[in-house]
This record gives sequence, C-alpha cells and structure tokens, in this order.
Amino acid sequence: MKQINMENMGLSQRFITESSQYPGLHVGRVISQYKDLYRVVTEDGELAAEISGKIRFDAKNLSDFPAVGDFVMLDRNKDNTGNAIIHHVLARKSAFIRKAAGTSNDEQVVASNIDTVFICMSLNSDFNLRRVERYLGIAWDSGAVPVIVLTKADLCGSDLSQKLLELEKVACGVDVLVTSSLAEDGYKPVRSYLGRGKTIAFTGSSGVGKSTLINRLIGRDALPTRDIGSDDRGRHTTTRRELIAIPGGGAVIDTPGMRELGIESADLAKAFADIDELSVKCRFRDCTHTREPNCAVQQAINDGLLSAERLANYLKLKKEAKYEGLNSRQIETEKITAMFAEVGGIKNARKLAKAKQCRENPVPGGRKQGRDYR
Repeated sequence: MKQINMENMGLSQRFITESSQYPGLHVGRVISQYKDLYRVVTEDGELAAEISGKIRFDAKNLSDFPAVGDFVMLDRNKDNTGNAIIHHVLARKSAFIRKAAGTSNDEQVVASNIDTVFICMSLNSDFNLRRVERYLGIAWDSGAVPVIVLTKADLCGSDLSQKLLELEKVACGVDVLVTSSLAEDGYKPVRSYLGRGKTIAFTGSSGVGKSTLINRLIGRDALPTRDIGSDDRGRHTTTRRELIAIPGGGAVIDTPGMRELGIESADLAKAFADIDELSVKCRFRDCTHTREPNCAVQQAINDGLLSAERLANYLKLKKEAKYEGLNSRQIETEKITAMFAEVGGIKNARKLAKAKQCRENPVPGGRKQGRDYR
C-alpha cells in the first residue's frame, strides 16, 4: 500500500505534539463526510471511520463533532478490519462555522485547520464590493488568512484597473490576485500560496469559478463545473465538502457558498479596520457614526476618504451579526431595546411618555394628570 506523507497533508509539529498524548491511537485527517460516516487519511492510506460512543455522549454542540479538515485520533490506521473509530478531535487552529439548520442556535464546523482562504469573485456581473466585505469578516474570524481571487478576467474588458482601485479601498491589507480560466497560466498567481503542509480553502458565490480553479491546481477534473449561462452567472455544482491533496504539496477544500456561512461571528474589526481606526477619534466612545457631533467617521465621508456605502454595509453587518441565531421574539426584543437605548431604556421611555401626557393634558383646576414631574 502506498504510504501517505501526512506532513504534506498539514500534519505540523503542533498536531504531532498533541497526538502524543494519546498512546495506542493513530493520527489521521478527515477528508470527507457522509452523514455519520467519515473518510480519513492516515500514513497508510484512506479508511472509513465513525465516532466513538464517548464523543457522541460528551458532545454538547455540533461543533464538537469531527469536520472536514480535522485531525483526529483513531483506533487503527488500516482499512482491513471494518470502520475505524474516532476517539478524539485535536484542537483546531482555524475553522469556518455556520449556524446549524433549524431553530437551534447551535453552530456547525464547515471546514477546519485552513491556512489560507481564497475569496473568489468573478470580474463580470458578480463583482460586488459589499459582498467582499462580508466574506472578509467571516474569513478573518475563521483564523485563516484571506486572499481575494478575482476570476474570469477574460470577461472584464477594460474595467480591470478601475475595479482593482475600488477593491483596494475595502480590502485592507489583503492580497488580491487576478486569474483567468482560459489562459494556460491563468491560475499561477494562486500557486504561490500553496506548498508542503499548507491547506487552502475556496469560498465565494455560486458559479464564480472555484471548482475550475481547484481542478487546475490538482491537475484533474475532480469537481464538476458548468459553463456560464446567458445571465453571466455560473451554476453551483459542488454537493459536498472534500479535502483533496495537491500534487507538489498541500491540500485544498471547497467550502459552501455564502448562503451557508453566517455573519454571527464575523471579525468586523479586521474587515473594516479603517472604520475601526477612525472610531477612536470620535467624540463619543459609543458613537454610532450616524448623527452624533464630532464623528470622525462621518467627517471622513465628508472629506471623501470613506464611502457612505461602506459605512452603511458596516452598520448593516453589525446589526445582522447581533440578530443572527435569534428567533423572531428575541429579535423583536433586541430591536425595541435598541430603539429606546438613547433615552435610558424602556422604563425611562415610559416615564418620559407619561410626563409628556401630563404636560399636554392638564386636568381642570390647574393640576396635571399623573405624577408631578419637575
């Protein structure tokens, strides 16, 4: 049987050290999942595995279960005596997380132990700065380093320089790569981020060319793709997450589209570092950047240093992150609380309303209804 180089699959000294705490068990990495059954790669090849009863009993959240990209401890490393048993999940260094389906607030790990996440966006009608800001917030929060990959440069025409200039204003400190699936060397800028032991992930809207890029990197059509339709958009064809080894070093994971990745735990401080820095100069520490005097953020907009659209998206994502995972009643309570925050809360608002009623509706004899507010 062909030996697998686990270091090339991302098994760093960090994981080797932790795995030594479990004598008698073997380390492997989850490469795919089918409901309750996992495919795991070890130094002796691939094998099927399932979780132990202890993991199932001790798990408090869905995030406690193994996910694609996890390093796990197994009772065997050869597929010759039935399914292997996963006894432990080693500590993750990064993770993409989404809200679990249903009404539960539970979180599920989509993919883990990623070094670089490529945020793919097509240079056709899919180009959207507000969407990039959202992706960056999620990527920074995962613990991986984001890189923006612009695909389908052949469809951009003469607008490339202008789009790169626009992107520079929102991608604070993030590398931007331009690729084309038509040119033979159109994917080479991505290769510089690969290498022995590196794990990369691709995310982005459906049909932007993620699967095409991955197929180019691994040298075969492992993932299905479809041509762009008449509406200038592709169709999402990836049906599951899978970790695939890359010839020459490293591994790649194709992650779901944005519709599956929530904003609840996004790192907006990094995604909007410029607004965060400006906020320090605001007069009020809790400035909302809407109507307060001496607001440095609003001043930057007036001076043409910051776009009003970027601030609007920042405030929108902050609100979305606050409400993500709440049911309708909880969301309504949060909205009411925020509505009355400026007047000291709901109780104080009731007092103010009652005082106003007393002033506007005095009773005969000069006395006002209700309490005597001074």
